Amino acid sequence: MASTLSSLFGSQPARIAVKFVDADSREVVTTKPSDGRGAPEQQYLFSATDNVIGTVEVTVNSSKRLEHQGIKVELIGQIELLHDRSNTYEFTSLVRELEVPGELYGSKTYPFEFTNVEKQFESYDGINCRLRYFLRVTVMRQYGKVVHEENFRVHVSTNEPEANNTIKMEVGIEDCLHIEFEYNKSKFHLQDAVLGKIFFLLVRIKIKHMEIAIIKRESTGTGANTFNETETVAKFEIMDGAPVRGESIPIRMFLGGHDALTPTFRNVNNKFSVKYFLNLVLIDEEDRRYFKQQEVTLFRK
Repeated sequence: MASTLSSLFGSQPARIAVKFVDADSREVVTTKPSDGRGAPEQQYLFSATDNVIGTVEVTVNSSKRLEHQGIKVELIGQIELLHDRSNTYEFTSLVRELEVPGELYGSKTYPFEFTNVEKQFESYDGINCRLRYFLRVTVMRQYGKVVHEENFRVHVSTNEPEANNTIKMEVGIEDCLHIEFEYNKSKFHLQDAVLGKIFFLLVRIKIKHMEIAIIKRESTGTGANTFNETETVAKFEIMDGAPVRGESIPIRMFLGGHDALTPTFRNVNNKFSVKYFLNLVLIDEEDRRYFKQQEVTLFRK
């Protein structure tokens, strides 16, 4: 946030604060890294087309003067692979020079503007990777430098897909079980509801209950260095008790209450992908599990 300091007085010769020009009206979101490697952080939210405009305030420690080799602000879009922390990948990097080399006393404020910046990817905090946008302010000095990074969030909206076919599948065990199920569509926005129906055509095993789960699969790296992480984002029980032949069970699961859901990401900058699956699970009285999985696409409206 704008009040974040690059350092406390005494440990650095200056502190840096960034403030966005529309901070009072801009939406703020709380990020919760799913990997558990960081504390929740509040960040200002930008769309893919928003300009990034604001001010940088540099305050010199006490009454001293600060000699510097120039001051700059950079807008950076970066992908970090958490299993390879030595490498980061910048897909956006823009620089604005704020001050030529000289001396600073007291406090000075510099305006900056990044307009018409293409922010093509959405911010993402995953298990093995993170995609983030931030402003990096650097006061360059002959010996050491003062640096402050200000994270901000980007959401990328897309249009409703023109083609959105229903999903129809079957689950079967020869002479024991035959189920048909369908979902009303295959592409869902993040506030959508999954609607569907399950038809029991043959039931000769004692089913205890049935549930539907949303499975998230994150893939990073390539070839032999590919890392896959799978987690259950949401689970919803749709039946408790034994069904009979000819019975049908409705499905209605709302997506809006699950903060861990993100849009589907397909090969972002050749670094990572995130896919989602609807997993239908039947559990019999002996706790045997029967399931059928179907990939779906999630998007942000």
